Amino acid sequence: MSDSTAWNELDVEEATGAILPRRPVRDTADLDITPMIDITFLLLIFFLVASIPDAQTAVELPPAHYGGSVNRRTSVIITVAERGGPGPPLVYLAEGKVGSPLPDDPDRQEAEIVDAVERGYADGKPSVLVAAERGVKHREVARVAAAAGRVEGIKLHLAVLEVE
Repeated sequence: MSDSTAWNELDVEEATGAILPRRPVRDTADLDITPMIDITFLLLIFFLVASIPDAQTAVELPPAHYGGSVNRRTSVIITVAERGGPGPPLVYLAEGKVGSPLPDDPDRQEAEIVDAVERGYADGKPSVLVAAERGVKHREVARVAAAAGRVEGIKLHLAVLEVE
């Protein structure tokens, strides 16, 4: 038998063999959305990083029309004023910018504020009024108020100074 007849016989056997059933067609209607979610998060991160928040925008608060007054004779008054340049605000143990400000060291400021509030409390001044100028950052006012609040039994009041 020659090689060509051997191949022909194999082809005939394959052609006359059993018929195999057709494979079922896979349903590809399921869509994998993982790459789409990845792209969405990448775009979100890009826009968050690329956006420039306007930190210099000042919040304009309306003036208060109602509110209780604080008796100045029965209060220790602490004034937090803008420095007018870089650095922490100026802190005075008086109403307004009277006298010399406290040192810039936060620990020394805290110690002197606590000492002044304790002396005032002993002198019959059960409340503390922290008055801050409009441009002073809240964190600085909160720091001074926290120092004053270390004395037990006082009432803490906050005020905004109207600068002319």
